Amino acid sequence: MEGLIMAGQLILGLSILVTLHEFGHFITAKWFKMRVEKFYLFFDFLFPVPTVLNFALFKKKVGDTEYGLGWFPLGGYVSIAGMIDETQDAATLAKEPEPWEFRAKPAYQRLIVMLGGVIVNVITGVVIFVCLTYSNGNNFISKEELNKNGIVALDLAKQIGLQTGDRIIKVNGADYHSLSDLRSSDVLLGENSSYLVLRGDQQIEIKIPSNFIEKLSDKKAGFIEPIAAFKVAEVAAPNPPSAFDKLLGKKSEEMLPAFAAGLKVGDQITAVNEKPIRFYHEMKEIVQKEAGRSIRVAIMRANRPDTLDMVVSKSGQIGFFPELLIKVSHQEYTLGESMGIGTSRAFSVITDNIRGFKKIASGDVSASKALSGPIGIAQMFGGVWDWTRFWMLTGLLSMALAFMNILPIPALDGGHAIFLIFEMVTGKPASDKVLERAQQVGMLILLALMAYTFGNDIFKAFF
Repeated sequence: MEGLIMAGQLILGLSILVTLHEFGHFITAKWFKMRVEKFYLFFDFLFPVPTVLNFALFKKKVGDTEYGLGWFPLGGYVSIAGMIDETQDAATLAKEPEPWEFRAKPAYQRLIVMLGGVIVNVITGVVIFVCLTYSNGNNFISKEELNKNGIVALDLAKQIGLQTGDRIIKVNGADYHSLSDLRSSDVLLGENSSYLVLRGDQQIEIKIPSNFIEKLSDKKAGFIEPIAAFKVAEVAAPNPPSAFDKLLGKKSEEMLPAFAAGLKVGDQITAVNEKPIRFYHEMKEIVQKEAGRSIRVAIMRANRPDTLDMVVSKSGQIGFFPELLIKVSHQEYTLGESMGIGTSRAFSVITDNIRGFKKIASGDVSASKALSGPIGIAQMFGGVWDWTRFWMLTGLLSMALAFMNILPIPALDGGHAIFLIFEMVTGKPASDKVLERAQQVGMLILLALMAYTFGNDIFKAFF
């Protein structure tokens, strides 16, 4: 079920973005009175060969344009008369151009049409981020709240020299606002980043390695958490076998220690094996050391003390989710503030992509860690349908698609734009044969990139 929810969110998000992107080409072409022959979500052929398996799941012709839903669930396209793209080549454009064709229009009009999709994706991304900022505001753990008790240094934090109990007082030599600033793109994608920490009475500078963001991409690796008291928010219960599992003779999952021992929501753990517990990280450390062994857990339930006996799992867990008792601040934004902040957040996606590609080019980050295909993107949406997360990721993808499409790669909008700018500067258009060859090279590059990212997703999922 989780896989279906992930796939459903990915398909819906990309369908929205692809339709709007192609609408950008469509509306600008119509504006300059070019004939748009097709407007399709997904391809009605075996991409990238336009003459193989030509059929649509739905199509309807209105005026000069055929609107449809293709069978090949990858992207979409607008076919503009007289334009060399993935749907037609130079051989189909041998005769003299008609007035309504793309190639008959001035170069500046063709450039606007080629950039129409990117412009709409940018507008979409900005609108989404502005709306999210206005509707949700900002929840954060302030610097002051974080530094009341300091940080829990998990594995990755320890690797760069941080210690549990450190208080981070500056980031890159400047003051900061909240816990999220410690993992901002300015820190992780910047050069010569550092934390200034207060350890006891001593101030220590902790350098952040240039390839640190690659390590953070590992979901199993922990970095920084606030030191905080806690109570039980949820106790993990075993999943009953499905009807299919019963047919196969499978039994219910084994009960996890906390559930079996009777731990309840709202309980506060005060000691483990008679060792007093105040903070969540203290309990985790003790329990992990007792993996596979029996422990006695002292709790406070409705202001009454009690004790529970349980056997820690071999993985060092007892099976509950905590609620950290730390103050989370909330900030509301006016519509005017949201427009500025949301626009800044949207364009930061593009600047972060640029800095990310620089990291790949310099060798600080490997492409296999940084690039994700459809499986990786679907996993970002998660197995629970959360509309806030859905729209946040859709906005992020909209800006990322705008960035990718503007790259000067033949077959992408940016590649077409380069040829049109060349024509505007020199006054001479590239020949149809050159455009066709460029389109073919560009498609090979895109297909190779698609194969790489998809294969990379599969490798990361299983290894």
